[in-house]
Amino acid sequence: MERRCVSLSLCWAILLVVASSCSNHAYAYAETSYCGSEDSYLVKVKSVDIDPNPVVSGKPATFTISATSENGITGGKLTIEVFFYGVRVHTESHDLCTKTTCPVEQGAFTLTNSQSLPGFTPPGAYRIRMKMIDADDNVLTCIYIKFNIVHDSMISEI
Repeated sequence: MERRCVSLSLCWAILLVVASSCSNHAYAYAETSYCGSEDSYLVKVKSVDIDPNPVVSGKPATFTISATSENGITGGKLTIEVFFYGVRVHTESHDLCTKTTCPVEQGAFTLTNSQSLPGFTPPGAYRIRMKMIDADDNVLTCIYIKFNIVHDSMISEI
């Protein structure tokens, strides 16, 4: 009987370790895709880094986007729409030159956007649609970024 309890306890311990490692990956999830065909955009996104990942409600989050441009960019805007389980919950627009150094030369460049999230931001799956638009209203790129937001109390579980 004692041996059976030890085996059962060991099985539960293994199950908890596996479950917690799976939840780590679920919370740290982030995925990037283009809104349309990558070939149709003059700006190609190479990577998106999110810090911290997962994003924590009530804390600052920084999105750093590495990209390349086929042409120089003198100015424009960055529009950001935030969706929570498919429902748009926030929209903002920024002067492009406040998120990167202008003029942007042909080649590699970096965009950075930081935001402090309210403490009441609900945890869950989020998606951002980010468009970079030049001074003539041409869409230079459009990407979706899927990521998760967690509460501070959930971080200790990760």
